[in-house]
Amino acid sequence: MRTFTITAIAAALALAFSAAAIAQGMSKAEYKAAKENIEAQYKSAKAACEPLLANAKDVCMAEAKGKEHVAIADLGATYKPGPKARYEARMARANAEHSVAMEKCDEKAGNDRDVCVKEADAARTAAKADAKAQRKSTAANTTAKDKSAEARGQADKEIAAARKDATAEKSDAEYAVAIEKCDALAGDAKSVCVSDAKTHYGKS
Repeated sequence: MRTFTITAIAAALALAFSAAAIAQGMSKAEYKAAKENIEAQYKSAKAACEPLLANAKDVCMAEAKGKEHVAIADLGATYKPGPKARYEARMARANAEHSVAMEKCDEKAGNDRDVCVKEADAARTAAKADAKAQRKSTAANTTAKDKSAEARGQADKEIAAARKDATAEKSDAEYAVAIEKCDALAGDAKSVCVSDAKTHYGKS
């Protein structure tokens, strides 16, 4: 029942917040009104979390706060669109999802909790790496637009480097998860697990 309540609240928030942030070409007054509406919806969501207990309440509050942050970032990207605003919106979403995931990890204990935390961190690292790569790619393409073949070639190099960096960051995060899972084992089984993880992720 508690899970249903949290899910229902989350769904209601998603609809309310997204509705407040979809306007295009809005004036400063419209932006202010939309932002105030998001803040009002957040206060309502917080109040809906109050009857819940223990970790269920913590998760609900994290979802409410996260959705507020994402809605405000999305609203900003609509009000003043551009690569920076889109990047900040993606980062806000990554951080919000991470906060909720971390609260859910508190329901676990021991190695299960440690693995949960590493997985949450890895998911955020992947989202942020992709956001950074997208921003760098957009910047490189914008710089090279309508310029010489040499400029376009340089842009391609910058894009490839950004994607390589993102892949490396995500691989490191996944490796950390794999090693954490090995901690649940002991003796030879743990040694084999660690060795396999190092081989798979190219670690010495």
